[in-house]
Amino acid sequence: MNPETITDIFFDLDHTLWDFEKNSALTFEKIFNEIELTVSLEDFLKYYNPINQTYWKLYREDKITQETLRFNRLAKTFEKINYTISDEIINEISEKYIDYLSTFPHLLDGAIDLLEMLSERYRLHIITNGFEQVQHFKIKNSGIQSYFEHVFTAEKIGYKKPHPQIFIEALKLSGSKAENSIMIGDSLEADIIGAVDQGMYAIHFNSHGEKEHDLCSIVHSLDEIKALF
Repeated sequence: MNPETITDIFFDLDHTLWDFEKNSALTFEKIFNEIELTVSLEDFLKYYNPINQTYWKLYREDKITQETLRFNRLAKTFEKINYTISDEIINEISEKYIDYLSTFPHLLDGAIDLLEMLSERYRLHIITNGFEQVQHFKIKNSGIQSYFEHVFTAEKIGYKKPHPQIFIEALKLSGSKAENSIMIGDSLEADIIGAVDQGMYAIHFNSHGEKEHDLCSIVHSLDEIKALF
């Protein structure tokens, strides 16, 4: 990768710029207090986070619907902590979670500094598998809307990363060329392999201890990305 030939940088949002774990924990804390649910938040999150990732993988692969994702990730978590709860309450939590999640604005360390630096030299965009309305609220409420020329969501494009078509459409609609573009994301499967297969460069922000590989540069903090440019 030669930074001089790069014109466009595409970012993932959740787990890459937007601090999903922190914002999600604050969302559940608010909901549990609101509905007076006597559950240990720490125990709940210990199971919820990996279960959520598992269900998102199934959703990416079109093996489950959006509704199944939203319900089952909660139902399975309550099951794991042996907490009996009605489907009605699970649905209530699910709806409140979607309503509240994007109101929390926390970004990962170094996100603003990185965006400030890169936006001076490159056009910046987002490609995310998250839901259209929710992702736009996250971007707006966390104060990073002005950095991005385009936000491409799987819901709007009609394909989820790593499907080739979401990258093809993002390149086409942004007027970018694959050989002059970089994808920065936390998921080896969705972000890195998906982008590299389309001829893009990539930087893997490996924040979840995924397996090592030689497809692209690997970093473990956003600050490390600066050195690559």
